[in-house]
Amino acid sequence: MAFIKDEEFIRGNCPMTKEEIRILSIGKMNLKDNSFVLDIGSGTGSISVQASKEVRHGKVLAIEKNDEAYEITKSNVEKFNCRNVKVVHEEATKTLTILIGQKVKFDAIFIGGSAGNLDDIIFNANNVLSDNGTIVMNFITLDNAYKAIEKMQSLRYKIEVTLANISKNREDSLMMIAHNPIYIIQCRKGE
Repeated sequence: MAFIKDEEFIRGNCPMTKEEIRILSIGKMNLKDNSFVLDIGSGTGSISVQASKEVRHGKVLAIEKNDEAYEITKSNVEKFNCRNVKVVHEEATKTLTILIGQKVKFDAIFIGGSAGNLDDIIFNANNVLSDNGTIVMNFITLDNAYKAIEKMQSLRYKIEVTLANISKNREDSLMMIAHNPIYIIQCRKGE
């Protein structure tokens, strides 16, 4: 699989799951060629775009409530010719409620943003995840990571936590610049 470099994405002022974290997170999603993927809080759409390349015969639904991030996600979906991605401009909890009512099921869900609604998003994501599906969440803060872990434990998921500390060199120098450490939480249903 060819992974897309950070500099290839249209950015704006939106948060983006950085390249190495994106690679690890996509790997933890247990995607198959025909998986149905949900990206909650798509930001720039980097996870949606990369997932779409992995699930060539599947589909990706990206949800983003922020106006600029929604437009940038759409722009990146168009730039990378992701014909299997649909982008929804709405709050995650509202969209998830509609999906629950429609009995839609996803094979994998990525939660990259929660806008303070983490408990509701996790609870509703659980209701749209297929049996044996996977939820992957990224967090910068230990507090949010811990809240997510507690919620997933209460829902009886098998949980694996990875703390990724990435440093990269700056331009042509060998001076290493540290990125924020990221908690990557993989939650598997039905195990």
